[in-house]
Amino acid sequence: MNATRVKTADERILQTSPLRKLLGRPELGSVVGAIAVFVFFAFFADSFLRASSLSTVLYAASTIGIMAVPVALLMIGGEFDLSAGVMVTSSALVSSMFSYQMTANVWVGVGVSLLVTLAIGAFNGFMLTRTKLPSFIITLGTFLMLTGLNLGFTKLIDGTVSTKSIADMEGFPSAQDVFASTITIGGVGFKVTILWWLALVAVASWILLRTRAGNWIFAVGGNKDAARAVGVPVTRTKIGLYMGVGLGAWISGQHLLFSYDVVQSGEGVGNELIYIIAAVIGGCLITGGYGSAVGSAVGAFIFGMTSKGIVFAEWNPDWFKFFLGAMLLLATLLNAWVRKRAEATK
Repeated sequence: MNATRVKTADERILQTSPLRKLLGRPELGSVVGAIAVFVFFAFFADSFLRASSLSTVLYAASTIGIMAVPVALLMIGGEFDLSAGVMVTSSALVSSMFSYQMTANVWVGVGVSLLVTLAIGAFNGFMLTRTKLPSFIITLGTFLMLTGLNLGFTKLIDGTVSTKSIADMEGFPSAQDVFASTITIGGVGFKVTILWWLALVAVASWILLRTRAGNWIFAVGGNKDAARAVGVPVTRTKIGLYMGVGLGAWISGQHLLFSYDVVQSGEGVGNELIYIIAAVIGGCLITGGYGSAVGSAVGAFIFGMTSKGIVFAEWNPDWFKFFLGAMLLLATLLNAWVRKRAEATK
């Protein structure tokens, strides 16, 4: 009896151990990596610690982080989306061309763009669940179709590879305030995308940790057949995750449009890999069922620090991809080590 009581007590202590909880967090490895990157550039780049530099870093991180958050949730659910990068451009193109051609208030174009990007996400999820094909194949097909549609429709409607300016249209100033304005704090300007990014991280974390839908996401990413057997709506969950990527693409696309008021139809190709890299650096497993929204935010922050830190250090920016690849490998190894340590403490 005494041995049983001691064992039970030990298990309770282990379950509430702060060390065990810390080691069990998916984003632990990325946080350690972020600290290392911050210290590295603080030492090698004199201007890195300035407030204006922090603003630049956060802006670079937010433009990636807005998409990295829904991509991370999708990866936790066990899937990929290779169309995420060009979908951002599609979102901006739809807003711009619909507003210009229909001579409507730009907010009408913004609303139509939201419906279109959500529909693209729903299409990806529907095709995935109906055909049972890998998400790699489904979204690669969507990537190619959107790439062609972006270029084809832009040249067909506008005659060039870029859209017409909508800066003088009704509703542009207010839309620009929402999606591309600058907020001044202490004399330093911070882009509104940072607020969008933080809001998405908060909402996604709440969904993952406090709702039944969050349990569904982890379940379908871990084992979709087992999840379906216990009543998890696998089809609805996966479609919802892809629509979440569509929502992120809509926000990013509107920022792109209202920052420059014109859009190049070939933009966005290759960005989907950066979103995935940010999620993986943040602790998401390629195989699904593990990760966090906060981790994706840290991964995006590491990306922002690296991309701008190289500039502040006055190094050749050609080395950026090397540093990004090295960070991906190191973060993956560190995350694997952290998970093993967490499992060893159970």
